[in-house]
Amino acid sequence: MKVILLENVKGQGKKGDMINVSDGYARNFLLPRKLAMEATTDAINAKKISDDAAQRRYAQEKQAAVELSRKLAEMPVRIQAKAGTGGRLFGSVTTKEISEALMAQYKVDIPKTKLSLEEPIKTFGTFEVKAKLFTEVNGVLKVVVTEE
Repeated sequence: MKVILLENVKGQGKKGDMINVSDGYARNFLLPRKLAMEATTDAINAKKISDDAAQRRYAQEKQAAVELSRKLAEMPVRIQAKAGTGGRLFGSVTTKEISEALMAQYKVDIPKTKLSLEEPIKTFGTFEVKAKLFTEVNGVLKVVVTEE
C-alpha cells in the first residue's frame, strides 16, 4: 500500500515522503496513529500543490535575503560609545546594540542572533559584521563606532 508520511517515521522516511509499505503495517500502525495517510490521487495532488507553494515561498524569501544583503553593504551603522583611556571603550559593542541601531537608523530588523562578531568591538573605528540572513545568504554590515 502506498502512503504519504505525515510525520517522520524511524526506519521508513521523513515527513512528506511517499513510501510503499505492507497493508497490515499501514492499517494497524501508521494510519491509526495518524503518522501517514493513504496515497490517493487527491492526496498526491494536494502534496504536489503544497510542495510547489513551499518552493515558491522559499525562493521569495531567498530573493528578499539577497536584496537585503546588497542593501546592508550600503548602510553604515553608526554607534556612539563612551570612551576610556587610550581610545578604548568602556565595555564593548555587542550584537544587541548593533541590531537596535540598525532598527533605529534604517528600520531593518535583523535579530542579534543572526549577527556574528569575530572578536568583540572594544575600540573606535570601522568594523565589518557578518549577518546570516538566510540559508546560503550572508551579508556584511559596516559598523562605525564613534566617541560619545
